[in-house]
Amino acid sequence: MPKKRRVFGPRKDSARGEGFGHSLLRLVALAVIWGGVLGGAFVAYCALDLPDIHQITQPQRRPSVTLQADDGTVFARYGDLFGDHVTLEDVPKYLPEAIIAIEDRRFYSHFGVDVWGLLRAVVRNVMASHVVQGGSTLTQQLAKNLFLSPERKLKRKVQEMMLALWLEHTYTKDQILTAYLNRVYLGNGAYGVDAASRLYFGKPVRDIDLQEAAMIAGLLRAPSRFAPSHDPAQAVLRARTVLEAMVEEGYITEREKRQAIASVPPPEHKPGSAGDGRYFADWVQDQIGPLVEDASQDIVVLTTLDLNLQRTAEHDVDAILARQDNKDVSQAALVTLSYDGAVRAMVGGRDYRSSQFNRATQAMRQPGSAFKPIVYLTAIEQGMTPDDVFLDAPITLGSWSPENFDGKYRGPITARDALAESINTVAVRVFQRAGIDNVIETAHALGIASPLAREATLALGASEVTPLELTGAYASLAAGGRAVTPYAIKEIRNRQGEVLYQHPDVTLPRVVSEQAVETLTGMMEDVVRYGTGKRAALGDRPVAGKTGTSSDDRDAWFLGFTGNYTTGVWLGNDDGHAMRKIVGGSLPAQLWHDYMTEAESGLSARDLLSGPPGGFTGAVTQDISKAFGDFIHGIMGNAN
Repeated sequence: MPKKRRVFGPRKDSARGEGFGHSLLRLVALAVIWGGVLGGAFVAYCALDLPDIHQITQPQRRPSVTLQADDGTVFARYGDLFGDHVTLEDVPKYLPEAIIAIEDRRFYSHFGVDVWGLLRAVVRNVMASHVVQGGSTLTQQLAKNLFLSPERKLKRKVQEMMLALWLEHTYTKDQILTAYLNRVYLGNGAYGVDAASRLYFGKPVRDIDLQEAAMIAGLLRAPSRFAPSHDPAQAVLRARTVLEAMVEEGYITEREKRQAIASVPPPEHKPGSAGDGRYFADWVQDQIGPLVEDASQDIVVLTTLDLNLQRTAEHDVDAILARQDNKDVSQAALVTLSYDGAVRAMVGGRDYRSSQFNRATQAMRQPGSAFKPIVYLTAIEQGMTPDDVFLDAPITLGSWSPENFDGKYRGPITARDALAESINTVAVRVFQRAGIDNVIETAHALGIASPLAREATLALGASEVTPLELTGAYASLAAGGRAVTPYAIKEIRNRQGEVLYQHPDVTLPRVVSEQAVETLTGMMEDVVRYGTGKRAALGDRPVAGKTGTSSDDRDAWFLGFTGNYTTGVWLGNDDGHAMRKIVGGSLPAQLWHDYMTEAESGLSARDLLSGPPGGFTGAVTQDISKAFGDFIHGIMGNAN
């Protein structure tokens, strides 16, 4: 009987392989499905808190504050600066071409997200091992600028793409490009191409040339780095890269590129740098609020700053601190006032970039012997003369026994010589004769607003003051005993040119005896003529001043005035550590001399106490006198 043919089923390993394949396909399918579900859920999550898309026509910004020096030169800006709204017809055609060439070459062909551009950027970034190219289109950049924060997160990137798709669906390409031109940030608080053109080139955007257009387009990658105000050389190099891109895209010819490169580069110095009165600008900014009712409008502030004096001050402060033999001192402050209190220059520290703390207006420091003129003035008002003789000998008041700087005692000495040589024991005896309450009253009348301790150590300047208020007190002496209040704002206008505030033009009230100030001024001239302030002498014009060194050599001062300016200088360290061999008569007096030599250059030598060219004329109104009296009464009440 023939055997039945055996029918073989599939091998067990084949069945096992086929089952594994089916399982893998099922896993892949499940992964795709769940990936789609999770991806959709994430997109939905990103869409939950999308901002109001109607903001495209509702720009939100901080009002701009533009600060001008006394000659009208802009030296600082705050807030957000917007120029005129422009259309594509308002700007030279090479400006949008430059932006498209360097930022988004397929702008008119993509749908809001450039997939090929994204892939190209990913490849380049992977090859470079760091981010060297972005893949955002102009539409995405506009979406980010209009609606989103600059943080780099996946959620923000997805929202950016979603908003870009919405923009492309809602608006035409030209409308999107127009919105971009008006809303893009271009550094130094400037939003939009017209604001940038006015800021960097001083003209409306319709008047810019090809190189300037390339420079504006070059700002888009890094506004701070490539801004002409920050680094003109970098701005020019970046503009050349933009011009090369324009040639590659056929927007301009090689010849036009060469002509643009050969055009005149931007000025080497533009507003908004770290110098040119940044400390002063911050101080002014803090004063604007109470002077303007409507804080939401753009304003232009005309200040008292003299840019030539300011740059001289910054240069001289930097030079004196950079000397290799001055390692024990790290900071300085300098203030210059005109006869009426207008702040003409202000240096608040060594480097604004590293520290915005304004040592001229905020640092409370001991004035040391620089406070002595106030003590002597009080005694002069009560009858003391420069030739009165005092005993330079040890003195003890309670547990305090002040000593002279050199540790020596001279015996009988005139008040004139004692002030010139800054004799401490005599200053204490003069202080006793004048009376502590009277000295405090004189100090407040001259403009010292900080609290003064009712202690004998006040005679040697133990109570702390700011460089600005002490310089203001010396300015009151320079004004012949009239109350001088430092001020920085001359006028505030809005963008329409309407005057919102104007500094009042009033006669300065007299607060101390004119004859007493004349007597003291003669003694302070001797300080410079043969005393501790010899280094400050200017030679061709009279100078009255005083040195000051606090206990343990923590602070060193020189303050003085000519017939034109009053300037106060302070040197020290923020942490208060002592300076070796640096006293008021050394570096501060030298800095004062160097700076004032340049400040007075070209000015006529005027007599001290002569005041303004026309003199202090006019009378103080009863209301002003009463207000000033109330002010003095108030601060005296607080002090006592």
